[in-house]
Amino acid sequence: MATISFARGAPSLDIVDVEGLKKAANLAFEKDPAGATAYGTSVGYVPLRKWIAEKHGVEVEQVLVTNGSMQADAFLFELLVQAGDAVIVESPTYDRTLLNLRNRGADIHMVDLETDGISTDALETTLKTVSPKLAHIIPNFQNPAGYTLSAEKRKRLLELAVEHDFTIFEDDPYVDIRFEGDSIDSMFSQDTAGRVVYASSFSKTVCPGIRVGYLVGPQALIKQIQTIATNTYISPNMVSQAIVYQFASTGGMDGAIATVKTALKARRDAVVNALTRELPEAKFAAPSGGYFMWVELPEAVDVAELEKAAAERDVLFVKGTDFLLEGGSNTLRLAFSGVTPEQIDEGITKLAEAVRSLGVAA
Repeated sequence: MATISFARGAPSLDIVDVEGLKKAANLAFEKDPAGATAYGTSVGYVPLRKWIAEKHGVEVEQVLVTNGSMQADAFLFELLVQAGDAVIVESPTYDRTLLNLRNRGADIHMVDLETDGISTDALETTLKTVSPKLAHIIPNFQNPAGYTLSAEKRKRLLELAVEHDFTIFEDDPYVDIRFEGDSIDSMFSQDTAGRVVYASSFSKTVCPGIRVGYLVGPQALIKQIQTIATNTYISPNMVSQAIVYQFASTGGMDGAIATVKTALKARRDAVVNALTRELPEAKFAAPSGGYFMWVELPEAVDVAELEKAAAERDVLFVKGTDFLLEGGSNTLRLAFSGVTPEQIDEGITKLAEAVRSLGVAA
């Protein structure tokens, strides 16, 4: 029996534009064989860097292109976060962010996440006793929760960053995968005080295997990170970046994003329908984009036990406790990006069977 995995935040092959990527790869080698095959520079593939700068309306010196957005995260943390430095993160937040910050010896402060983003009230309370160096925020279709930061909270975060002298790291890899509702201006685009560093990725819109991400921020900061990049790898993957540039600049990106958004909306709807039918006791907020949904089960459900019971039924998910420093033992993350609506329906039915097998009251 095939495993149904809600664990991995990656699109399934059927919604990746393989043919478009083949054409982009051919163009990359035909139009700029020297640039695609050389070591290049630590700032990334120059034409792609320029394309990103134009997209964000900034000077090219404010952009650094990296091997995926996690590399961008790592560079920024290396520059700004030293052992003992206080860092604000959302509760829950991306597990790799927690791991990276823990490895740097950061003093991590998790602030409650609400359906419209981080609780600015709770953050203000935290700021009375904590002076953070950095606040890590995933504003759109947050991983793991799927929630989006409201326009009002974005404005308040910018004010707090100025008042309390900290940097906002706006980690935004899912921004283009909105399948309903209006987009919200980034904090970076509204920043007049040089308080925001922005990161995004092509892994969620082109394909995960391309491993191309980027940072946009104040020029002086990007220059410092460029030095770290040079010392880390001389230059990132020029072949991948040249392919992304051709894919983006010749219009392939628009079609790929449209395909992904259409498919993911259907998959999100399938999760909502199946959860409503099979697990009416579950609490969740349907995301308006992205890959993920956060599910809260009755408190009596132990998600560690549920993980085992679900695996016995060939269903995988990620425990909510992986995204928290404490608590969350009745929560889980469902990634709906890599499973078809039919698989989702079957998988949620089996997940409900696993819940019932634990014999706990709703």
